[in-house]
Amino acid sequence: MKDALPPDASATGCSAGSISYFALVGNPNCGKTTLFNALTGLKQKVGNYPGVTVEKKEGECFLNHGEKIRILDLPGSYSLHARSPDESVLRDVLLGRRKDTPRPQGVIIVLDATNLERHLYLATQIMELQLPCILVLNMMDMVRDRQTSVDITLLAEAFGGIPVIPMSASRREGLVELKHAMAQHAPKIPTSGVSLEHNLRDSLEKSWEKLRKTEILKGEKNLLEPLYLLSDRDPLHGGLSDHQYHAIQAERQSLNASHPGWEDQLVASRYDLIHQIVQRSVQRHEEEGVSLSDRLDHYLLHPIWGWAVLLGILGLLFTLIFKVADGPMGWIETFFEWAALQVASNMSEGDLRALMTDGVIAGVGGVVVFLPQILILFFFIGFMEDTGYMARVAFMMDRLMSRVGLNGKSFLPLLSSHACAVPGVMATRTIDDPKDRLITILVSPLAGCSARLPVYLLMIATLVPTEDIPWMTQVGFLLGMYALGIGGAFFFAWLFNRSLLKGEGAPMILELPAYKWPAWTAILWHMWERTRLFLRRAGTVILTISILLWAAVTYPKSGDADPAIAMEKSLAGKIGHWMEPAIEPMGFDWKIGIGLVASFAAREVFVSTMSIIYSVEDSEDIKPLRNRLRSEKRPDGTPVYTPRVCLSLMVFYVFAMQCLSTVAVVKRETNGWKWPLFQFAYMTLTAAVASLLVYQVGGWLGFA
Repeated sequence: MKDALPPDASATGCSAGSISYFALVGNPNCGKTTLFNALTGLKQKVGNYPGVTVEKKEGECFLNHGEKIRILDLPGSYSLHARSPDESVLRDVLLGRRKDTPRPQGVIIVLDATNLERHLYLATQIMELQLPCILVLNMMDMVRDRQTSVDITLLAEAFGGIPVIPMSASRREGLVELKHAMAQHAPKIPTSGVSLEHNLRDSLEKSWEKLRKTEILKGEKNLLEPLYLLSDRDPLHGGLSDHQYHAIQAERQSLNASHPGWEDQLVASRYDLIHQIVQRSVQRHEEEGVSLSDRLDHYLLHPIWGWAVLLGILGLLFTLIFKVADGPMGWIETFFEWAALQVASNMSEGDLRALMTDGVIAGVGGVVVFLPQILILFFFIGFMEDTGYMARVAFMMDRLMSRVGLNGKSFLPLLSSHACAVPGVMATRTIDDPKDRLITILVSPLAGCSARLPVYLLMIATLVPTEDIPWMTQVGFLLGMYALGIGGAFFFAWLFNRSLLKGEGAPMILELPAYKWPAWTAILWHMWERTRLFLRRAGTVILTISILLWAAVTYPKSGDADPAIAMEKSLAGKIGHWMEPAIEPMGFDWKIGIGLVASFAAREVFVSTMSIIYSVEDSEDIKPLRNRLRSEKRPDGTPVYTPRVCLSLMVFYVFAMQCLSTVAVVKRETNGWKWPLFQFAYMTLTAAVASLLVYQVGGWLGFA
């Protein structure tokens, strides 16, 4: 290990002094995020780079002797030739071109050691920027399992003696050695790289001088810096003035005219260099047979069995949502019932007690009770991502999505939107084609996000009591709602691709990472992050709306002894009755109308609204909300929540936008109000029409 570390500061050519600001870079699926979490723990700060919707993650790491280091986790990329906002941010930060982010003092390059030849492409580009580098060979446990070895000393020598650290980030192996390398004074700057043909070097020197005059390039001369700007087919305008933008375009045209095919020559030279390095430093001790990943893919990517496995996994997910989560949900319900009883027995009767029991506890508790089911959803998403199966799902979906004008890359944002539409919309930044990116943004909120889950579960529990009907029927209804959402997303993607946003979709290039045993700590971290965000939302947005809603259903007080009549005369009751004629054809009464209005801020607020309405109506009855809905009657004595009403309401929430956070992020992503307003309009109209059809057609067919 010591051979890979810099012997002393005098040999590096750098000024003495340790580095306090590192950037963490690597290809997608190299384990970079796992390493970032292992280094920083809870000391993370997540935001956005100004002007773009690319997530900015920074953290603090304490080294072996207590020194504090700042770490910037840059977006994953295959190259410094920018094709998307993610890659543009990576390139510009490393070139020191972003005013909002200082240029890193050093770079930690994370490689998948099982696939060095591919991952060294980005690594060699970064090394040529003359920044101190540490090379991390991650997933070394998988290298050993494949009867392969990597000569760390030869690999370090190939890049001028920079530190090379073998690691398994998921097992925290090599973490101490990495921190030791980070603590060294003046880590080495790599000395090897691709060689430039003499005439091309002369042209690049001229380009460098011209671009420096426009202040696009600054600092010490590095002839490879212009390459990453001039290789963009269409340089992104972010951070560039019109003069700078046109200067890059002019230099690119000039370079193409004087050196046709220069980009292809550089790519070939780089891969020749990488191939020589890998040949010298990697030894395979046994003949390679069919790998475990290939054997698994034979079945998991099969045109028939692959889909059967995927449907089986989804069926298992929704089965666990109902069966495993039932116990923890009961505990949470019991806790909130106990809390309401404690408040009622220890506070004197009055508005404050009613606010606590009927507003705060009923409103927040009505949503928090679904946390176990949401955690199961997050666990499955994290598990599929960490094992490498999620990329296979995207691959299988590519053929289907190409028929609607998208590709498999669009499926990843759609799948992320099943947790939350906000990160799902932001995940579209990895899509290269602007048309595909915009269409994906417009349809991503149709995926069944976790905020819809409480509404679905409440309606299914009301519609299908487990004591009367087999629980598999509940799973079928839930699968149906998610399938309807994905089907709607595909339909509108097809429609937009042939009307508003005509054009051919770009082909998908997707790396299928090797299957690996999941890092349970990473999955638990993902679940904790989502739980924290969910509880924060419950403690802020939902709590605030619950208090306001309680006030709306309580005031002005009419003096009626009957709480139900008093609520009808309240502000919320008047609003509900005012809109009832418009929603009655969908099967909704005025109380559901109040829930629809309240949940425009966030879908799960519908459950809080119903909890508050029925708590205020009968504050002495603390039975679960689903039981209250089942027993709710209309003035003529017929049930309110019939199968048609429950289905109509679920279908409405499948298509309705009803999430202000999503509206805000779409506005940022598209740089204006045009597309978010269009999205809100088409989704709301679709929700109303679909809900109306379900209720009316169901009535014509004779359903209750």
